[in-house]
Amino acid sequence: MTYVLNRLLSVILTLFLITLVTFAVTNILPGDVAMMIMGTQSNPEALEGLRQSLGLNDPLLVQYGNWIGGILTGDWGTSLIFKKPIAELLAQKAVASAIIVVMSMTIALCLAVPLGVWAAVHRDKWQDTVSSSASLMGVSLPDFFWGIVMILVFARWLGWFPSSGIVEPSEDFLGALRYAFLPSLALGLGLMAHLTRMTRSTMTGILGQEFIRVARAKGLTERTVIWRYALANAIGPVITIAGLQIGYLFGSIIVMESLFGYTGMGWLTYQALLNRDLPLIQATVVVIAAVVMITNLLVDLLYVLIDPRVKLG
Repeated sequence: MTYVLNRLLSVILTLFLITLVTFAVTNILPGDVAMMIMGTQSNPEALEGLRQSLGLNDPLLVQYGNWIGGILTGDWGTSLIFKKPIAELLAQKAVASAIIVVMSMTIALCLAVPLGVWAAVHRDKWQDTVSSSASLMGVSLPDFFWGIVMILVFARWLGWFPSSGIVEPSEDFLGALRYAFLPSLALGLGLMAHLTRMTRSTMTGILGQEFIRVARAKGLTERTVIWRYALANAIGPVITIAGLQIGYLFGSIIVMESLFGYTGMGWLTYQALLNRDLPLIQATVVVIAAVVMITNLLVDLLYVLIDPRVKLG
């Protein structure tokens, strides 16, 4: 319990620092929020009145306090480009992006764990070489390359999946999964390379330990030794690394959603940056940071369930 409380306090403190940095950086960016709302041909007096009503003439410390107070009370402000409440936009787009993140991680783990185990069991053989080469290729090639390959192969040539667009999960959940599959697969292949190397490295160390030799000496089948004993001890670090890669996914999702015309959180963040929608930029950065940190906390707690030898405290 002490560990959980300490981690929660750490998350809160880190989020506070992130809000400070985000607010400072977005206020350094060039551009006048009032002019972006009313246009460059607006009356100077009207512009000044809008700045006053928005609190843009207040000291930065007061503006920061008002912004944090709005976040805590659910008033995230209004997007300058979409003319909608930011909280409403985030709630709508976060679900769409969550589908991609979950599918990407599922695809990566389902491919990386068997491939890493296969390489570790056949260490220094052709199977290991094939696995290492595939991992190296996955790490070396950028995510947008895999996205282009997915569009050409599965959308244009085979016609199995749409190349762009989105379906709201509330309207058609299976349709939403279909539209999210190709960007998820592209992200999952890139992430798979990192997790395959981690799985191989961890499994190689576990297979050389004494309890594995004892299990084999007892006459257990090789399948049982590998999948029940070795992998059970190796999966913890792999899950931890997978949790840390959530931040990588949210960074890559901005490019991938823009490539596929998938209007989720990544696309929303890109549009905010492109149009200098400062309130929306601030909100998306804080939300993504909060999701990444909470996910890492949950992964740490999950580690204890996977490996009872790890104690909290």
